[in-house]
Amino acid sequence: MEDKKLKKVLSSFDLLFLALGAMLGWGWVVLSGTWITSAGSLGAVIAFIIGGFLVICVGLNYAELASAMPKVGGEHEYVHRALGKKASFVASWAITLGYISVATFEAVALPTVIDYLLPDYQAGYLWTIAGWDVHLNWVLIGSLGAVIITAINFIGLKQAAVLQTVFTLMIVAVGLVLIFGSAAYGEPSNLSPLFEGGAGGIMTVLVMVPFLFVGFDVIPQVAEEANLPRRKIGSFLIISVIAAIVFYLAIALGVGLALSPEELAVSELASADSMAALFGSERFAQILILGGVAGIVTSWNSFVIGGSRVLYAMAESGMIPQWFGKLHPKYKTPSNAVLFIGILSALAPLLGRSALVWIVDAGGLGIVVAYFLVAMSFILLRRKEPKMERPFRAGKSPVFGYLALILSLGFIVLYLPGMPAALIWPYEWIMVGGWALIGAYFFIQMNRGTYEKKNATIQNKAL
Repeated sequence: MEDKKLKKVLSSFDLLFLALGAMLGWGWVVLSGTWITSAGSLGAVIAFIIGGFLVICVGLNYAELASAMPKVGGEHEYVHRALGKKASFVASWAITLGYISVATFEAVALPTVIDYLLPDYQAGYLWTIAGWDVHLNWVLIGSLGAVIITAINFIGLKQAAVLQTVFTLMIVAVGLVLIFGSAAYGEPSNLSPLFEGGAGGIMTVLVMVPFLFVGFDVIPQVAEEANLPRRKIGSFLIISVIAAIVFYLAIALGVGLALSPEELAVSELASADSMAALFGSERFAQILILGGVAGIVTSWNSFVIGGSRVLYAMAESGMIPQWFGKLHPKYKTPSNAVLFIGILSALAPLLGRSALVWIVDAGGLGIVVAYFLVAMSFILLRRKEPKMERPFRAGKSPVFGYLALILSLGFIVLYLPGMPAALIWPYEWIMVGGWALIGAYFFIQMNRGTYEKKNATIQNKAL
């Protein structure tokens, strides 16, 4: 019979760098100019403070639940215990959309980096999407990156964690050069105007926050594979969140100090252009781009890990086909789930560069839906199971649960039609709608017991 058990291979540092590297991906390189032009320098900072407060509240919910239930799948397990199988399916499917959106985002971001380093290198015109020409060699760069990241995750979590640590240290080092450079050479006058677009501008940046900070919840996904005390799982989760908030705030201010509004308006990669302006050399821009490449790798790596574990947990619970729950006999990784995410990542560059913003927004909605259900589970479990062992406890009262619930609901509303930051029709709604339709099919099959019956048949044959 196949050994259906994941290996405990992760150390405390592995957990910390998995989460931190996930949150400090490529977004701060490619989107920093958008933050400031949309909301103004101070408006962007306010958006990150509000968003960071949400992430801390949600993070505290996760920290307590992860230490109490260190099971693969994270929110899948918490929502199942508190609200039942149907709600667990919704939370799991929603967070999987968020994870896959990041993995596919990075597949599009990788060739976008090459655009900056090697202008006019593209060849082999394929088609035009949303005004952007898609070329074959551009697509192949993103697809090759997907193959490499998928292969690393296929052969083992520990190998992926080592890769994560090295590249996260690269991101932090490059980010610190920009932050300290702006403090030394930046111009305070560049921070004006402090606000752009009023409340709507702040909301535009605010809806990006869930996408940018998603990553701390990779820790709960792999908690079952962590070889450390349960209390530390919660502690490292919160440490990673606070570190990421400080980093993003510092980057937003650093870019604001480095470039004038006129320079920001024409900049394709504001963080890289900021480095060049601060130190008077294009070489520094290229150094930051290398940090951005490291961010692509760490974020991509984390969400292949997280997404594959949620799909594995869903398959084990009879929510989706057992194919997703296959563990590789040698490597003990959820190999089919890893391959599934890898294939979607390899296909994403076919949508062209315009897909970057679509993927951010569509994935962000899935993330906040999952956060809402985790917050509700946190509150209900405090009431229903007060004696549950909680090695990490998020306060005496469930106040952080209520705060996370209200803030998550507020974020969900921001994505709806009629709001200043509503999802873009038709592209972003097609992504969300398509994912929801696939989920609806699996949900119906789950309620019929289709996958549980097949799982039972497979297990009986194995015996």
